[in-house]
Amino acid sequence: MTDPRVGLVGIIGAGAAGLITGHVLLKDGFKVELLTRDKSPGGVWAAKRVYPGLSINNVHGEFRFSALPMPPPAHARETGGRLSGFDMQLYMEKFADTFLNDSIRYGVEVEDISLDTENQGYVVTVTDLRTGELETLRYRRIVLCSGGCSNPHVPSKLSVTTANKAGFLGHVIHSQQFGERIDEILAACEGATGCAVVVGGGKSAQDIAAYLANQGKKVGMVFESTDAILAYPIPLPDFIRRSRVLGIMSPSPYLRSRLERFLHQTWLGSKIVRGFWATLTAFSFRALGIPSNSPLRRAQDLFWSIRTNDEGVGGRERFHALVNNGKIDLIAPARAVSFGSDGRSIILNDGRVLPADAVIMATGYQSSWTKLFNDRTMDDIGLARHPPGGIETQIDVWKCASLTTPPASHDAGEQWASSLFRGIAPVKNLVKRDFAVNGAIFTANNGYVFESCAHWISSYFLGDQMRLPCPENAMAITDKNAAWMRKRHPDMLLWANESYAASISFWNWPQAMDELLDDIGVASVRSGGNWLTWPFKVIDPTELSTLSEERHAKRCKM
Repeated sequence: MTDPRVGLVGIIGAGAAGLITGHVLLKDGFKVELLTRDKSPGGVWAAKRVYPGLSINNVHGEFRFSALPMPPPAHARETGGRLSGFDMQLYMEKFADTFLNDSIRYGVEVEDISLDTENQGYVVTVTDLRTGELETLRYRRIVLCSGGCSNPHVPSKLSVTTANKAGFLGHVIHSQQFGERIDEILAACEGATGCAVVVGGGKSAQDIAAYLANQGKKVGMVFESTDAILAYPIPLPDFIRRSRVLGIMSPSPYLRSRLERFLHQTWLGSKIVRGFWATLTAFSFRALGIPSNSPLRRAQDLFWSIRTNDEGVGGRERFHALVNNGKIDLIAPARAVSFGSDGRSIILNDGRVLPADAVIMATGYQSSWTKLFNDRTMDDIGLARHPPGGIETQIDVWKCASLTTPPASHDAGEQWASSLFRGIAPVKNLVKRDFAVNGAIFTANNGYVFESCAHWISSYFLGDQMRLPCPENAMAITDKNAAWMRKRHPDMLLWANESYAASISFWNWPQAMDELLDDIGVASVRSGGNWLTWPFKVIDPTELSTLSEERHAKRCKM
């Protein structure tokens, strides 16, 4: 029997998902090569993308991997352990230098991935960004770790091309470019009349607006709605913030415990759950001092949405404090629709004209997969999205009392989903065990999830005995998961692209990872505890440090 580790594994992307996947596969004996267009590792946390004021929603101890400790961030006590973009950049660089120093090719743009029709495996065409030359690479297996924040989405009416045609004299950039062009933006907004306009209401929009305001620049933020927030007057203790408490209070398709079934399937439990999230929302608004008439109250619902920012305890130089002090002008609800004829303004959908010397588009991202595959390859591998199969009308296992009275939703028929089993392996390609995705699960704890997925992928590639259904049953499970996403997070599939939302395990990521660990036959619920304490046991990535050895021991017994 041929050793499954024969041949090179190509990993597309050197962000967090790519790095941990490369490390796990190397530890299991595979040869790997990571490809990235950047000059340094980290993906969204690469050196050219981070900027002062950029922060993440995770606290210290969450977004890291078991093999490498992370030092506490500066001012951890005051911020509740908030991590900055620079904290993440340094950690990703150290992880790459420690474990993957000779396995990453920097400065190569992946142009196309296709099946190798002559040999088993895949053909990857890349451009060397230093020389401009095309190169053809061949891999026995592929792990797609390109993420959902690679290809900026900019409305065509506000693109650089449209701005140039309209004679706009200022700078127009996407938020992804802010770190590289920060000096240009600051220079453009010099003087008493200089003004920047940030388009969008999400986390990156808020971080950029806060940075510009702290630099003394006049800044306005245009949005229709903003993200939900989680904030508190003092840092939450680890037994709440880094445990299963928030996951248990969020309904899951698994409901593995009696406590979860009580909370989400009974009338009394549902009242407790919805009251819990409503109280968190009220406390969050109060902790950040958001007035009742503020446009920031036009936020996503904390219970229903995955557009959530964990602001911690806030701070004088943070976004909400700057808004309260009049340092950031909120223009909402409104939508930017065009550039003004004077070359120094943008026009809103209600006819208002805003002066603008720089426009920063914090308008999200589109799928990274469409640039890497043609339609035929997408279909051959099984990456293409598919419409709902009407499964919602055929099942009743999700009659969760906690999911009654959902917000108004669009037609579910518009909400197509990916065809990835567990958000990892294309169903159509399942039996070949030569293609997987890491980083396509939308979650509140990327470090733990990416590392768990990396082990699932390694077992999958090794041909280990797993809880792996036949393709027909796998598709039924995948359709069921898509139906769950439409029910649990209404309309999220309309804006969250599939390259980072093939599956959604937001607050309930612990339950989803338990399912993955069960798939590969190792112990789940690894944080331990007894019948009373298990919800409050801190979940730490070090729980995963022995997974390779556990999987190896299981393999040797077969």
